[in-house]
Amino acid sequence: MSIDSHHSSFSSFKSYLNALRDTPRRLARRAGSVSTTFDETSGVRFRYGGNMRKTLRWYDLICFGVGGMVGAGVFVTTGTASHDKAGPAVVLSYAIAGFCALLSAFCYTEFAVHMPVAGGAFSYIRVTFGSFIFCAHRDCESVSHLCNLIVFINVISGEFMAFLTGANLIMDYVFSNAAVARSFTTYLGTAIGVSAESKWRISIAYLPEGFNQLDFIAVIVIIILTVIICYSTRESSVLNMIFTALHILFIMFVIMMGFWRGDPKNFTQPSDPTHPGGFFPFGAPGVFNGATLVYLSYIGYDAVSTMAEEVKNPVTDIPIGVTGSVILVTVLYCLMAISMSMLLPYDLINPEAPFSGAFMGKSNRWNWVSNVIGAGASFGILTSLLVAMLGQARYLCVIGRSNIAPLWFAKVHPKTSTPVNASVFLGIFTGAIALFTELDVLLNLVSIGTLFVFYMVANAVIYSRYASVGTKSPWPTLSFLFCFSCTSVLFTLLWWLVPPGKPKVIVLGACSMVIIGLVVVFNYAVPQARKPEFGGVPLMPWIPCVSIFLNIFLLGNLDGPSYARFGFFSALVVVVYVVYSVHASFDAEEEGILTHGNLEVGKESIELEDLTPKLQI
Repeated sequence: MSIDSHHSSFSSFKSYLNALRDTPRRLARRAGSVSTTFDETSGVRFRYGGNMRKTLRWYDLICFGVGGMVGAGVFVTTGTASHDKAGPAVVLSYAIAGFCALLSAFCYTEFAVHMPVAGGAFSYIRVTFGSFIFCAHRDCESVSHLCNLIVFINVISGEFMAFLTGANLIMDYVFSNAAVARSFTTYLGTAIGVSAESKWRISIAYLPEGFNQLDFIAVIVIIILTVIICYSTRESSVLNMIFTALHILFIMFVIMMGFWRGDPKNFTQPSDPTHPGGFFPFGAPGVFNGATLVYLSYIGYDAVSTMAEEVKNPVTDIPIGVTGSVILVTVLYCLMAISMSMLLPYDLINPEAPFSGAFMGKSNRWNWVSNVIGAGASFGILTSLLVAMLGQARYLCVIGRSNIAPLWFAKVHPKTSTPVNASVFLGIFTGAIALFTELDVLLNLVSIGTLFVFYMVANAVIYSRYASVGTKSPWPTLSFLFCFSCTSVLFTLLWWLVPPGKPKVIVLGACSMVIIGLVVVFNYAVPQARKPEFGGVPLMPWIPCVSIFLNIFLLGNLDGPSYARFGFFSALVVVVYVVYSVHASFDAEEEGILTHGNLEVGKESIELEDLTPKLQI
């Protein structure tokens, strides 16, 4: 079927009204529908433009990971995290966020090895939780029991939850890319000694605060990178390697300058004695607030997993590329945070340009250092933008393949083997946001969606191990995931609501014992349904459980407005799914493009999933 095929629900206004009247039945049928591993890895590719060309190896992935993470993390979020959240303890914020990202990276690696597709978390959740419909069917002894289960399925699993996850990830990419592009303007101005705020950005008085500084340089950068990623992934990788190599040299320069010119007293003494002092000026909550903010820095490794479809040998290249890049970047982040904290007291750090600003205003003989740092940051920001824009386009392409977004996005260009339509659309969208929106507004919109997606992937890897098709019942695993998440939420609430003192220590200790006890009981009571031969998460279920806990705890550190924005956007996603996506996917099922799922297909998908690594060695 071609991309421009007729869809009955949208053929006329009358047809669409009839489709809306049939929405409850379509939701019951499609929201929890399953996609098989075979369909994700093979079937849908050939319907909408064929395969993306396999040209990447493990060193490409490491460079993509380093380039994607370092530019956004150090040169955008570090200043705000140190100045406003954690102070010198921002180094611990990076260590906590890096540890959490590494645990999530293990979960991503298991899925990417066994399902090397461009859809990332969207595909993983769509296949994993969709399989619940098969397990549930086996446990139902009557039609009424199955109907009751479908209500639960539609809420937590399959196509709907995958769409909610994928949409949030794409918006995270768009907002973070817009933030990074605006930061590029600031650092480029620093590199050549020009104030970007006064010289390059245009103020519009009648626009609201936070949206009244127009940044055309950020838009131009996004347009240029969009053209590059449309041309070729291989050439994009080569360009990324060059930029990343230059960027690493600048990073080492910054670290050496910090250790050479810095003063250890800045770790504990602010410039203004009236400000909080010590290594933890904002206490432990400040460290975790900072970790929540800098978690944006690690969104780049997720972009690496979206390139799995273009990797020559997923079995060996993906684990090395994903986990290796996260470990390397965490070490670099911590070293740079130490360097920055030594250069200036936390209350003098420039939130928008922390490293280059550390040398501005000193003697004239050090102004060149600020210029060099600005140039290095510009290279780093370009690499992070390049990688993130590659990733966001692949997410949208696979969502289009699944018929829950317009099929136009699924088109892979026959000459370049890249998702051109998705790349162009998101490039325009990102550029429009970068033109108007200030950095601090964008950063607050990003972290919550990233944490939510990583939380979902950690749940999915436990479910896929313990409740895949062929197991006796999915309920023990679902019950455990529900209880573990609720207990983690309870711990987070107690952390914030109980006053400091001995009672708080006792209550948190008791809650911690319950959390550990849940994992121990589950580990001994529920056997694993499958154990991957290659690329599996070690120490199951402990690593994904710690990832779930840390993601929930970091989510608890976000402010109310962040949740309000997340709730608004999630509600908007639900509306889009109800008024468009469910009808488009229903039409595709009716025309034989998508399957609703049956026991035989589900079993086949698991068998193929187990064989995938063996076939690719």
